[in-house]
Amino acid sequence: MLRRLRQPSGWLSFACFLLACPVVAPAQPDPPRPLIPQTEAVRVLVTRPGETLSKLLASAGVEPDEARPAIDALAPVFAPRRLKPGHEITLRQDPSRDDALTALILEPRPGRAVTVTRTATGWQATEEEATRVRHLVLIRGTVTGRLYEDLGNAGLPSDLALGLVRMLAHAVDFERELRPGAPFTILFDRIRDAEGGLLRDGAVLHADFQLTRERLSLWRQDTPQGPEWFDDNGRSLRRNFLRTPLDGARVSSAFGARRHPILGFTRMHQGVDFAAPTGTPVLAAADGTVERIGFAGGYGRLIELRHPDGSMTRYGHLSGFARGLELGSRVAQGETIGRVGSSGLATGPHLHYEIAEADGRRVDPGAARPAATVLLAGDALQEFQENRTAILAQIAHLEPRQEVAWAE
Repeated sequence: MLRRLRQPSGWLSFACFLLACPVVAPAQPDPPRPLIPQTEAVRVLVTRPGETLSKLLASAGVEPDEARPAIDALAPVFAPRRLKPGHEITLRQDPSRDDALTALILEPRPGRAVTVTRTATGWQATEEEATRVRHLVLIRGTVTGRLYEDLGNAGLPSDLALGLVRMLAHAVDFERELRPGAPFTILFDRIRDAEGGLLRDGAVLHADFQLTRERLSLWRQDTPQGPEWFDDNGRSLRRNFLRTPLDGARVSSAFGARRHPILGFTRMHQGVDFAAPTGTPVLAAADGTVERIGFAGGYGRLIELRHPDGSMTRYGHLSGFARGLELGSRVAQGETIGRVGSSGLATGPHLHYEIAEADGRRVDPGAARPAATVLLAGDALQEFQENRTAILAQIAHLEPRQEVAWAE
C-alpha cells in the first residue's frame, strides 16, 4: 500500500542545508525588454496625391500646435515637401493625454527611417540606416528583337535595362551591329538589408555583347566627372554623338539614294529612318541648342540642334516635342527632345535622323565612328584594371540569375 509522502518539516529542511543537500537555484528572470508603453497608440497613415504632411496630421486629429514643432524638427533631416504619394507615416499617440502626439516615423526610401520624438526639452529627430549588403547578379541572354525587351526577359530590372540601352547608343548601331542571335552577358548589383530584404537595385557593372564584327566588353568605373563606361583597354564608350538617338529601333531606310515611298521617284536620302512605335522617346544625339522647332513641310514636326563644333542634327516626323522645349533651348546629350510619330510625308511612325557637318555636308550616321571622349592613363588606368580583375574573379563563380554577396 502506497503512502502519501509529506513535505519535510522546517527543522528537516534546515538539517538538509547543514548537510549540503543539493538545492536547485530559482531561475533568473530575463532582463526587461523595452516595450511601447501600454498607454501609447500606434497608427499608420498613407499620403495621397497633393497631400502635405500638415494636412495628413490634421486629418488624423493632430492639433496644429503639436504638429508644427514636430514638422519643424523633421525638416533638417527630411524636407516635408519631398513627401510623395504612398509614403507611410507612423504616428504614436498617448490616449491618456487626449491622443497627444509622442512620435512620428517615416521611411523616405527602403533602408532609411526617420523618427521625430517628443522629449522633455522638445522634439528631436533621429535617422537610421539599415545595414546594407551588396549582392551580385549575373544574367545571360540572346538578342531576338528589341534589346530593351531582351534584357528584361533575361532578368535585368527595367530601369537598369533602359540606362544600358541608352549608354550603348553612344557607339553601337543596333540595326547593323547587334543582330538577332547575338549573345550577351550582364553583371549588376543589388543592395539588401541584413535579413536579405531588397533595398534597391544598384547598377550595371559589366556588359558583354557579341557584335557583328567584334566583341564589345564594357566596364563601369567611377571618375571625378561621375560614372563612365570603358572597354578592356580603358577607352570610354561615351562619344561626342549618339549613333542611335532612340532606345533601340530598326533601320527602315538607310542613308543613300532610294525610291521615295510616297513621291515615287529616286532621290538622295540624306539621313537614316528608324521604325519605332508612336510615342517612343527621341534623344538628343549630343549637347546642343535648338535652332529650329516646329512643322517643316515633308519633315512634319521637326527639331534641329546646333552643336558646339558647328555641326547639326535633324529629327523629323515627330508626334510631339518635349515639354518646355523652344527656340534657343539648350539640351544635353541623351535628353528626350521629342516623340516618334508620322507627321509630314511618312507612311508610318518612324524617326528621320540626319547629321550635317559644319559646312552643311550630310554624313551617314550609321557609318560615322565618333571619337571616344576619355582615355584612361597612369594611376586611373591601373585602378580601372584592378577593379576589372576583381569583377572577373566574381563572374567566374556565378551562374546565370544566381545572386551572391559581393566578396569584398
